[in-house]
Amino acid sequence: MPRRYLPELLLLAALWGASFLFMRVSAPEFGPVPLIELRVAIAGLVLLPLLWARGQLGQLKTHARALAVVGLANSALPFTLFAFATLFLTAGLTAILNSTAPLWTALVAFALWRESLSPQRLVGILVGFAGVVILVWHKLSAVDALWAIGACLLASLSYGFAANYSKHKLAGVPPLVSTVGSQFAAALMLLPLACYYWPEGTISNQAWLAALALGIACTGLAYLLFFRLIAHVGASNAIMVTFLIPVFGNLWGALFLGEHLTLTMLVGGLVILAGIAISLGLVRRAALSQAS
Repeated sequence: MPRRYLPELLLLAALWGASFLFMRVSAPEFGPVPLIELRVAIAGLVLLPLLWARGQLGQLKTHARALAVVGLANSALPFTLFAFATLFLTAGLTAILNSTAPLWTALVAFALWRESLSPQRLVGILVGFAGVVILVWHKLSAVDALWAIGACLLASLSYGFAANYSKHKLAGVPPLVSTVGSQFAAALMLLPLACYYWPEGTISNQAWLAALALGIACTGLAYLLFFRLIAHVGASNAIMVTFLIPVFGNLWGALFLGEHLTLTMLVGGLVILAGIAISLGLVRRAALSQAS
């Protein structure tokens, strides 16, 4: 990756890592569903003028069905599950579990789309999930934590499905169309539940600011950065953000919430990231680069 794009990659990782901090701050007051309704609605509104300026609004209707599926699988469901998880888990631990998405993506591609699963990718998946076992083993006796961990893994699985579905059903559709359409689709799906579960008490200014930051910075701005990186350095380089999100998730949790990175989290997280690197072929690529 050209060095001039590294600041953008770091900013993207910082924004997506901060999403777990903002959810942990605001989810207890809003509740998971109302918070995510705000997140996706704000993100859609932030990006809508850009879509209009590019003359791509008409494509929302053309691809409405596929965008609805992606809205559910890539935003409404996983965002809500992660918001629920932050009620019981630290921002850092949630960010590490989020990093398993590439492993699920490979498994879903094999199971539903019959894509080949090379021995190297299989080894990477097994190593990655061994890291998950290390990470959560000591929490299996706590019922609330167990539900939260399950929610994180289901959310990451949902991301894996959405990535594969988008690849097959939205190929050739401008990324901004996919993003705006999926955010508004998610907002429409969550609206009835958000109204039903809207908190009766007063919501603090801190929670409102966290919700706004979650929608504007961690979703709207972050997606724009992600698509810019894909356009300039390619998807294989942009996906490197996966390795940096847990770093920032733990950093923000430590700085602003007083969370601690335990030895179990460090070891489990590193094993997960090693599995992702093997699965994506980054280990072989690095070895070949050094050999040449």
